[in-house]
Amino acid sequence: MAVRSMDKTFAVVERRLRDIDFQALLKNRNFYPSPASWSDDVLYFLFLDRFSDGREFGGYCDAEGTPVASQDAKHTTPLFNPLTDSATAEWDSWFEAGKHWCGGTIAGMKEKLGYLKKLGITAIWVSPVFRQVTGSNDYHGYGIQNFLDVDSHFGTRDELKDFVKAAHDMGIRVILDIIINHAGDVFAYEGNQRYFYDEGKEWPVTGYRSFCGEAGRIPFKAAPACTDNGAWPEGAVWPEELQSPDTWTRHGEIRQWDSFPEFLDGDFCTLKDIHLGDALRDPHEIQDLERRIMEFTPSSALRYLTDVYRFWIAFADIDGFRLDTVKHMEPGAVRFFVTAIHEFAESIGKENFIIIGEITGGRAYAASILDSTGLDAALGIDDIPDKLEFLVKGWRSPGNPDTGEQEGYFDLFRNSILDNRRSHQWYSKHIVTMLDDHDQVGVRHKFRFSGDAARSARLLPAALGLNLTSAGIPCIYYGTEQSFNGADQRTDDDSYSDVFLRECMFGGTFGSFQSTGKHFFNEDNIVYRFVQEVTTLRREHLALSRGRQYLRPVSESGKEGEFYYPQPINGELHWVIAWSRIFAESECLCAINTDTERPLTLWILVDSGIHAMAGSTMSCLFSTDALQVGQSVPVLPHQGSAVRITVPAAGFVVYR
Repeated sequence: MAVRSMDKTFAVVERRLRDIDFQALLKNRNFYPSPASWSDDVLYFLFLDRFSDGREFGGYCDAEGTPVASQDAKHTTPLFNPLTDSATAEWDSWFEAGKHWCGGTIAGMKEKLGYLKKLGITAIWVSPVFRQVTGSNDYHGYGIQNFLDVDSHFGTRDELKDFVKAAHDMGIRVILDIIINHAGDVFAYEGNQRYFYDEGKEWPVTGYRSFCGEAGRIPFKAAPACTDNGAWPEGAVWPEELQSPDTWTRHGEIRQWDSFPEFLDGDFCTLKDIHLGDALRDPHEIQDLERRIMEFTPSSALRYLTDVYRFWIAFADIDGFRLDTVKHMEPGAVRFFVTAIHEFAESIGKENFIIIGEITGGRAYAASILDSTGLDAALGIDDIPDKLEFLVKGWRSPGNPDTGEQEGYFDLFRNSILDNRRSHQWYSKHIVTMLDDHDQVGVRHKFRFSGDAARSARLLPAALGLNLTSAGIPCIYYGTEQSFNGADQRTDDDSYSDVFLRECMFGGTFGSFQSTGKHFFNEDNIVYRFVQEVTTLRREHLALSRGRQYLRPVSESGKEGEFYYPQPINGELHWVIAWSRIFAESECLCAINTDTERPLTLWILVDSGIHAMAGSTMSCLFSTDALQVGQSVPVLPHQGSAVRITVPAAGFVVYR
């Protein structure tokens, strides 16, 4: 007989994996299907604790398109006014509030599905929802204490299921952020002290914690010894199968983040590392991924966690996972997990269930990990967000197809064959591209795209235009569509710098623009409207999501021999960057202007084969200068075929 219990959220939650009735979960269910290609989708990553508490009114519409315009007993938070509400919070208390739970909920997220649908979002990536260590400040969701439950700060399991169903009803898929290589700070080392990695030593453990920081009074033993000592529901770790001491590596905290095997076996700060299996530990063989995978033996803990995430797919009809900290996992563990999850998803009709790996350590390494493990896509690759952001800001090369170097943003996609990928289209289907994110790994003083300088905010539409219409699976970080400008302006301290990337959309005590008590779900915001229009264009023209991509030469004169790929001069490039997406004999020409002060009129090369007929023209489908939309320009025989167009200052255009 299944043993279940009622926790303080009053939701029925299994204590043990063996109590889950998978047959009952799967019986007579029609699961939501996967898309034909995730490259057609537009992802939106929201930080659940910072997104919505459901109390906002004014500025947005509900799922039925009805304006939520008036204050009532439920909706008490008014819309932010930049003229009167910016920089009104006392800085120290505002910053302190950002270090703790702020109050975003699943119910609030569900209420904003209309806002996200109108924005053009087709898949929501949700930060981890799972139950955190009791009393912790792990609002980010990465310090898990119960892998089978939803944290009560966010809501309940049934609320998550209802949210996914509501999203599916609106044609939006849901991707959960998940963790398998560590849990929260669920046990105490001897003396309740911090221990650090030291040549693979295994450190003594006092016991499991009953709450955050507690000295470890619960026996560090497998159930029932642990369970009989009051661990349920707030102490130790759950499900019960994970309570065996063999679940943990117990090597202490990582200090050398690039030292092998320390970065695989050490604790992720205070978060406790899970032993996922036995693997090759010869430092001379670290690059031999296939051998490491072949010699890998999965642990019981890895098998249990695989069942955990099978459960969440079946229970809530989840469409994909974002797998955290892949760098800190053995490739064999990743392959085991990914293979099992894909097979399970396919068995219930999700033929293209996506698993996106957070892979730091460079693009070539990410490509190798994708190929060897079966992960579907990668994000967090250090050179992609850097080159995307700072190309738009005028500090990076767009690339140069005339050389073999991979120095610019467009080189990353053009040269996929040089990285031994199967085709030029490989990166566009396997790389998630985004501007802002919640971590910015490797950056000391962190800032959003619009946070480093006043001119950056003017360039934000150009950056989003580049992100949404160039190769890759585009993802928008919550608040970017409202021009959030979080930035760590301190010079003498970089602790808690990531807090500045995590402002509250719903206001509360940590609203963006150093405000409190005002929300930011403004459907009239100029950047929101921009994203809305470009995502609509993306849906209407398949070339913008699936097309082959070419960086285009430009010319002031249009004369033969005077076309060139723009390059920085003295470290700066305030000029037009143009690229084409070609699909099924249709060409979309896109361009941004990284000069914020002046519009620029240039000749740009286009495909001579597609525009071979005399009298061929291209029409403006979109421009940040609305007067240009609908205008046509002739394709003339300049160095093959070229058009002469004007790109507004800090602007973005699309011609077809």
